[in-house]
Amino acid sequence: MKQYNAIKVKYPDAMLLFRVGDFYETFGDDAKKAAEVLSITLTKRGAGSDSETALAGFPHHSLNTYLPKLVKAGMRVAICDQLEDPKMTKTIVKRGVTELVTPGVSLNDEVLQSKKNNFLAAIHFDKKQLGISFLDVSTGEYLVAQGNTEHIDKLLQNFAPSEILVQKQNKQQFLEVFENRYYSFYLDDWVFQTEYANETLQNHFEVKSLKGFGIQDLKCGIIAAGAVLYYLSETQHNQLKHIQNISRIAEDNYVWMDRFTVRNLELYNPNSVNAVTLLDVIDKTISPMGGRLLKRWLALPLKNIDSIKNRHELVKHFIDSDSLSQTVTYQLKQISDLERLVSKVATGKANPREIVLLKDSLKAILPIKKELEKSKNKAVSALGNQLNSCTDLIEKISQTLFDDAPVNLNKGNAIANNVHQELDDLRTISSSGKQFLDAMLARETERTRISSLKIAFNNVFGYYIEVRNTHKDKVPEEWIRKQTLVSAERYITEELKEYETKILGAEEKIQALEQEIFSKLLQYIIQFVDLIQNNAKTIAKIDCLLGFSVLAIDNNYVRPIMDESTDLDIKNGRHPVIEKQLPIDQSYIANDVVLNRNQQQIIMITGPNMSGKSAILRQTALIVLLAQMGSYVPAHNAKIGIVDKIFTRVGASDNISMGESTFMVEMNETASILNNISERSLVLLDEIGRGTSTYDGISIAWAIAEFLHEHPSKAKTLFATHYHELNEMTVTFERIKNFNVSVKELKDNIIFLRKLVSGGSNHSFGIHVAKLAGMPNMVIHRANKILKKLEENNKNDEVKEALKQTQNEDLQLSFFQLDDPLLENIREEILATNIDTLTPIEALMKLNEIKRMLLKK
Repeated sequence: MKQYNAIKVKYPDAMLLFRVGDFYETFGDDAKKAAEVLSITLTKRGAGSDSETALAGFPHHSLNTYLPKLVKAGMRVAICDQLEDPKMTKTIVKRGVTELVTPGVSLNDEVLQSKKNNFLAAIHFDKKQLGISFLDVSTGEYLVAQGNTEHIDKLLQNFAPSEILVQKQNKQQFLEVFENRYYSFYLDDWVFQTEYANETLQNHFEVKSLKGFGIQDLKCGIIAAGAVLYYLSETQHNQLKHIQNISRIAEDNYVWMDRFTVRNLELYNPNSVNAVTLLDVIDKTISPMGGRLLKRWLALPLKNIDSIKNRHELVKHFIDSDSLSQTVTYQLKQISDLERLVSKVATGKANPREIVLLKDSLKAILPIKKELEKSKNKAVSALGNQLNSCTDLIEKISQTLFDDAPVNLNKGNAIANNVHQELDDLRTISSSGKQFLDAMLARETERTRISSLKIAFNNVFGYYIEVRNTHKDKVPEEWIRKQTLVSAERYITEELKEYETKILGAEEKIQALEQEIFSKLLQYIIQFVDLIQNNAKTIAKIDCLLGFSVLAIDNNYVRPIMDESTDLDIKNGRHPVIEKQLPIDQSYIANDVVLNRNQQQIIMITGPNMSGKSAILRQTALIVLLAQMGSYVPAHNAKIGIVDKIFTRVGASDNISMGESTFMVEMNETASILNNISERSLVLLDEIGRGTSTYDGISIAWAIAEFLHEHPSKAKTLFATHYHELNEMTVTFERIKNFNVSVKELKDNIIFLRKLVSGGSNHSFGIHVAKLAGMPNMVIHRANKILKKLEENNKNDEVKEALKQTQNEDLQLSFFQLDDPLLENIREEILATNIDTLTPIEALMKLNEIKRMLLKK
């Protein structure tokens, strides 16, 4: 217990699994927690005495069953093993922590999810910006970035780390900015130092500078990356040969989507319990590597037109070439998780069965490589050339291990025959033991003429020959008597003892030799880590592109035409998720959307609730996203000018825990949009202003639409609203066009046609929707009566008139209509200025001059 307490002091915040003989034991508070989480028996040690302590344990061979449960419960687990053989010491066995497993640092298959990364992240707070680093120790992916809190927040949402490391002094700041959304661990301040981080990274990668990785200018990011490596050494993860590269997440290369947009579009996290995400619908990948890469592509759609077209070209080739697709599909099914297998090799945690899987996976790549390389399409053959055959490695593993090698090396029969002569000899001895004893028994029976001779074994003095008392006078002189029983005597012979030494020693030697040969094999494989990782990346890419081709064929998607314009022209676009959820007998109502910065910049969509306004908004964003990921799109045809930012304000969501109402959240999200739009942005606004009173809401919605129209960026916008007053905007603002989602009115009912048609609508049909929802007839009847009353006293015309008036006032700049000679002078001064030839300095001077004229007054 002294030994236990000394080790526990070093790991106070971790659950300590303490190896005692064949068990892992937990004591005290740890035992109480373990018993609860693992549903194991809680007992006591030294019951009734001063040293009474709670105790709970499980067999050491069940570690892989129980460890994942503890980690999934959000615990840090320190595994304390015996560091020496109990047979070799007469004092207490030395013990020490061999691994600290935390949610962000795990190589256990039961903790990891095959199609999800398990990232450990670190955040460094600087005065102006934040640095962040992500590392998946199970795949070797190591990424770094820096930017403002909004950018870091978005990355956290995309990469969803299992654990975040933060500097202790920034704990409060971290919680204020990112709330309690993530499992976090706080490190000492000294870890977050520039010199220390640079030195740590340079030592790990064995380089003199980080320029080769293209991250040297990310000062904050490097500090975060250094903290990640420090944490790995602290958690006893020192074999990290699989972490061979670190790369930056280049913000400029990808479409910007703030976290509201990612959430609103339900790309990979559902907003409600049974909701289906876009990832659920488009994931046709076969391999775990492909599944992980697809999520990355979805989180970071491309902006580079050539890269996008390259992906489209490859998808087209898979669609057109049936034999290629069939071969690749079949072979992908034979490939295991290469990235995680090679990480296990590098960290010394791979077992013989996994090495056989690695070999089989590399073999399965060969037909894919051959098939791709023979293509006449340059993009396809280039993909094949990126794959490495690894024939030497495949051969080495095939020669060294049996194909049916066991998971546990100690079970034996992992190393193949003809690898090691001594091992083969020992195996012969071990397996021919029974034949040897049978032959000896037959020989001695014939020589001594004792018919009832028996050869047996016990733990006290090993192998012996047993002779019944009736025959003991026939025993040869050279036999040595070892034990006398009531009716028999037991003897040993020199030959029997020699054989015993051989056979018992053989088992131990076989085990030691297999361990040694397997360790050498792992060392040999480590030199191929880089090649295997590159193969895994290429296979992941092939898997995603093949998945896109399957998606396109199964769901009738088309190749979008991508160009450098700012236009968006979608013919018969469909919502990729909703169309998969419809009943079999129902087809999705497709819609056209045309947006550009010259004629139709803002589409104002009116129509009743439930008519499908939100679906049209979302499907437009999802079609653009799919296109820029490299996928085909759900439409009849689509022409898409590259989009650099997608903003959405869709649906209501309270953030009551932070003291924010629906309206406050809505305004926050809208402010973020208006402050960040660019000329290539796509903006989707749904029911802006509905969280406040009608006149407030109309005023805010009008002002936002006006701002977007007058903003120099002229961002393409879809604006769904139930404020029919906004239809008036098209009169004054030339690039705002009215559309509505049509409905068919019957006597007491409506049918939603879900078709987008030109022109505004005048009803919201809220009462009809209430009726469809099953509202009691009494309530519906009363609502209709009240509506009629309100319509009789309708003030809508007054609202419209007021809006027009304010608009005219603003546009006419009544400021200059005042009868004031000074203002007249200023007006003349401004009109006489040629803005086109004015330099910035001259403009400031002119402004100063006008200011002085006012001050003189």
